[in-house]
Amino acid sequence: MSNSKDFKILFFGDLVGKIARKAVAKYIAELKNQNNSPDFIIANVENASHGFGLTQKNYNELSQAGIDCMTSGNHIWDKKEIFNYINDANKLIRPINYPDNTPGVGVRIFEKNGIKIGVINALGRVFMPPINDPLVILKNEIEKIKDLTQFIIIDFHAEATAEKICIGRYLSEIGATAFVGTHTHVQTADEKIINNMAYISDVGFCGSYDSVIGMEYMTSLKRLTTLLPERYEVATNPPCVVNAVEISIVDGITTAIKRINVNIDMNNEELEVNVENNSV
Repeated sequence: MSNSKDFKILFFGDLVGKIARKAVAKYIAELKNQNNSPDFIIANVENASHGFGLTQKNYNELSQAGIDCMTSGNHIWDKKEIFNYINDANKLIRPINYPDNTPGVGVRIFEKNGIKIGVINALGRVFMPPINDPLVILKNEIEKIKDLTQFIIIDFHAEATAEKICIGRYLSEIGATAFVGTHTHVQTADEKIINNMAYISDVGFCGSYDSVIGMEYMTSLKRLTTLLPERYEVATNPPCVVNAVEISIVDGITTAIKRINVNIDMNNEELEVNVENNSV
């Protein structure tokens, strides 16, 4: 366990379906077995229940696996039961820039190992459904909570890389600790430290390696070639790719961000990777 001078955050990219839930749980368990557990674990879960939304059962499953905070995005509403439990789900946040009367919350402050961590979720606007201005809302929220929490982590769920880079740099100037892009399911190779803030345009996803961003290849191909509204099906073929980033904070200053990109063979009882040396 890290002390207050050395704090590590592990952030998993969008979990897609059961194969991702099981692989992430195995990955977390293996870190624990190696005495290499992070201090705080975040995962984007908007696709965790068969690719669309999050059921309460799966929310509880991921909580038991050791995930401290669950972020989301535009698909969080796809399972209608979300409206029955989101206000009681104290680990889950939805994008903060939905209208004020939207169920759930867009920011939470957690406490782990004596450290307070603020997590904010937001949706981008470029090539995305209409939504309130994320830049203004994020700026105001950071200003509001930065006296209450040591660390502020942003999950920016967006399509356009330029939007992520521009807003990320701006937020680095006003006190954000980490800015992690989600939504595209493709891990980018641009991790960096900007003004003491960890940054990556997209952390990637967790799901079937043999897939189209987590969905079956043939279904995706049929949609592209026929332009008919074919129903997407989650790919379940092992191995499962696990994309994440590990963020290191020393003496309150973000010092490193490391990409994680490993394949887990779900046919085996044990992980087939050494998770201590898995950056790319």
